[in-house]
Amino acid sequence: MNPQGTEWWVDDLEDVCVQFQLDLSCLVDGELDEVAGASAIAHLEDCATCQMFFDDARAQVRAHRELADPEGLLARCSALLGARGAADLESVGLVQRLATVFYQLGKAYVLAGVDPGFKTRVFEKAAQVASLQTRGRGFVDGVLASGRGQLGGIDWSEARHMLNGRLERIADPLEKGRRLLEEALASDSAHEEARLYLAWLDAHEGKRIRAAATLRQIFRTSSSDENRAHAVVQLGKLLGEEGEHKKAVACNRWVVASGLADQDPRFFFARFNMGIHYAALQQRERALAAFRELLDRHPERASETAEFFLRSAKTRALIERQPGFAEALLVTCPELFVPPSDGAAEGREANSR
Repeated sequence: MNPQGTEWWVDDLEDVCVQFQLDLSCLVDGELDEVAGASAIAHLEDCATCQMFFDDARAQVRAHRELADPEGLLARCSALLGARGAADLESVGLVQRLATVFYQLGKAYVLAGVDPGFKTRVFEKAAQVASLQTRGRGFVDGVLASGRGQLGGIDWSEARHMLNGRLERIADPLEKGRRLLEEALASDSAHEEARLYLAWLDAHEGKRIRAAATLRQIFRTSSSDENRAHAVVQLGKLLGEEGEHKKAVACNRWVVASGLADQDPRFFFARFNMGIHYAALQQRERALAAFRELLDRHPERASETAEFFLRSAKTRALIERQPGFAEALLVTCPELFVPPSDGAAEGREANSR
């Protein structure tokens, strides 16, 4: 998104820019009224940050429109590929399926190594390792048996070995997960979900600089808003752990401004994260407003949000250290002090999705 490398999106944008970027998104979609549209365009002339945002949003709209017309997209691909188009498209499909096999299995091993009960949800639910490995071998065997083992520039026999004996010789489940995720990227370098999990694994193992660099790259270049949100949330967590709470707020605020915090249940916690980081900055009123807005927009999540507080000793200590904060929180968000039901949000952590 920002080829110049200036990390504008973690510099705590002015509130006016956040609103204008929301307006500009509506403008791209043709949903902004004439007066607001004229004001947004005028702002563009003076704000390089919003101009980059607008250019990025416009490019994404074009990409989504092309994907919404698969027949037209296939026709254009066929025209470019010529007579070999059908075979090449089949090859691409097989490679993507192989990459998905490696990714799903790698993700399962990573989560099994970090949390054997799969209680910590990261990006999506993990499948069981044994069934994934069996299905993966079956897929590769099918490709080899059909005589298509030369398609896609992939060594399918080597892939079969990776899913069988070679994998079994690796004892550490996290190392198995890393090798499989790397195989997913070797098969399909555009597999962003595998890259996200590798960054998460790097962060888990203390390789924070490498993790942050990967997450920034995904945020800048991904055409998927969901993957960008996963990346920026994880980056916000890393920044918060380094004491960069102002930048961490900006990361989570992007998720809110994009609409994903309200449209996708996987990201509802972004306002909770903002509240925690505002609290760390001793900006009590902003923290209270973030918590209150979360509860107002997602009342069905009140028990789960209360569970976040209950399970986070650091968060409670942070609030209790500031005179009057806990009392103000009780008055502003009384729902957070209702004991959660048994099993609510068991093992979940807002920053780990």
